[in-house]
Order: sequence, then structure tokens, then C-alpha cells
Amino acid sequence: MKEAIVNGDTSVSIHDVEIPVPQAGQLLIRVAVTGTNPKDWKMPIKYPDAPARNQGDDFAGYVEALGEGVVGFNKGDRVAAFHSVMELHGSYAEYAIAPAYTTIHLPAKVSFEEAATIPLAAMTAAVGLYQTLRLPLPWNPISQPQPLIVYGGATACGAFAIKFAKLSNIHPLLVVAGRGSAFVETLIDREKGDTIIDYREGDDAVRSKIKAAAGGQPIHYAYDAVGEHGSHENIGAVVTAPAQVTSVLPALNYQPPEGVRSEQCIVGYIHFPPGPGKTIHHAEFGAAFFTLMARGLAQGWFSGHPYEVRPGGLGGLEGALRDLKAGKASATKYVVRLSETEGVTN
Repeated sequence: MKEAIVNGDTSVSIHDVEIPVPQAGQLLIRVAVTGTNPKDWKMPIKYPDAPARNQGDDFAGYVEALGEGVVGFNKGDRVAAFHSVMELHGSYAEYAIAPAYTTIHLPAKVSFEEAATIPLAAMTAAVGLYQTLRLPLPWNPISQPQPLIVYGGATACGAFAIKFAKLSNIHPLLVVAGRGSAFVETLIDREKGDTIIDYREGDDAVRSKIKAAAGGQPIHYAYDAVGEHGSHENIGAVVTAPAQVTSVLPALNYQPPEGVRSEQCIVGYIHFPPGPGKTIHHAEFGAAFFTLMARGLAQGWFSGHPYEVRPGGLGGLEGALRDLKAGKASATKYVVRLSETEGVTN
């Protein structure tokens, strides 16, 4: 099969390799569409001495084979899946491996392209909101106003955070966005106090407008889907202690104000088994939330992110990753169709 490897300079090499074999609890999935994520170019740069690898994690396709102990799936099922981050056999290939509990059945009305935008970004949002910030879950929505900052609302993680927060009836949502503000407008609820703050107006304006939008209410929670370019500092300047902030990137060289706890949202933890003495952990949370998302897709109250199909299949990955690195993607996810890869016949 064809597999794409992302090198330390963000170049992509395509090789012929053997089709992997699923282990216990895993599925082998024939990839129809794979999504891309910022981590796919950031990780090779962050760890230049690590072996170059297939960085794909978001994908959709057809179940090809089941590992030992897997139930609820059959060969040929249409699915979307979240590959175990930084493990072998990612989705930049004709066939990929994913744990069964991070794989969901797709209703026929949901395209593979849309489905490939969901797993990593949506789960990053869910882990941040509910495992790190400990906000009320969608099946137990809050009944009182609870301001929440979503910094980077047009990013995939930020947009999914908005969608989940609304399911939990968390308002007002104080959303920081820029070029993607028109898209964010389609997600928020102005009648419940939600608003958009344009970061392009500068840090002072962002801070003053967030405070004004809160209407005098204390802001105890923030979801940072950017994690750089001053987001940590701007959030720290407006939250009310005691406050909890979760970010997709660590706060390097930044010390939060007293009473403000800042913690990175590490979505990869959902691939870890429960720790000693624990029965409910990120893994169980992941299994439950992927089931919830599958129900939402089938019933129509949950959807994926806007996307752009990059031509050339795996051959289009290098350009997609470089455009991600250059910050050209706004309110969109780049996806590629494996069938368009040179040399692929399926």
C-alpha cells in the first residue's frame, strides 16, 4: 500500500509498505479520506531527531478487518476514526489502524470528507471542556449563565468547543476570532449573549471587549484553541480568579496570575488505559463521547467542520501542511482523498 511520511522540513515522502494487521481491540480501516491537523507539521519540527512518521490521525473509510475482541463492527462498515496519536499506521496511507472505541459508524448522509474533519479536533474540544475545565456535560446542561472564553473560534477545535458548549447551555460565549468571524457567527447565539471579539484590533481591544461582553459577570473558564500569539496573556488578563484555562498548546515562558490555573488539553490521553485505582479515565470518556457524536451525526444535531479537498491524494499533503504552517487555513480543514493518490487503484 502507499503511505506518506512527513519529514522534519515538512516535506512528504510516499512509500510502498505492507498493509498492517490489527491487534486486539483495533480495526484495520481502508482510508477513503484523511484530514490534516497543525500537529502534523509541528511534531516533526519539534522532534527533529525522531524517526519521520505517518502523522495522520483523522480519517474516514471502510472497515477492512477486526482485531481480536472487537464487537459492534463488520467488514465494509462506513466509519470515521481517530488514530492513536504518534503511533504507527496513521491515516496518511491506504489503510490505517484505530482503536475500536475511537471509531464510529457513519450515517449515509455524512460524507467521508466531512467525517474526516471531526475526530481529533472534536475530541480535543471535548476533553478540554469536560475533562480539564470540568464544565457541565451536554446531558446535564447548566441552568445559570456561565461566561466562557473560546479563543480561536474559527479553528476546528474552537468551533467544536462552541458546538459542545451550546449543547451544555453554556452562555455567554465570548469568542475571539479574526478572518473566520463570519463562520463563527453561524455558530453562536446572540440572543443568549454570545459575541465575537476580533483579535486583529489588538490586545488592549481584545481584553476590554471581552470584559465588556461579560456584562460584569466573573469569567472563571476559558478554552484556548490557539495557544500562541498572546492568547495566554490576553486570557490571563481578563479571567476572574479562581479561574481555569485549558489550551491546545502549553503556556511556555508565561506565568498565569495568582488564582489562575492553566493546563494543556492533551487529547492523546484518551488512548491511555485507566490509571491505578481508576475506573473512569480519558479512555472511557473518549468511548462515551465518540458514541455521543455518532448519535449527533445520525440525528442531525452535530456536524463536522468546513473543509477544502486538496487535489492529488497523498501527493497533495505536502502543500496542505505547508499552507497550514503558513496560517492560510481559516475556518476550514484540509482533507485529501486517497483515491486520488498516484498508483492507488482502490
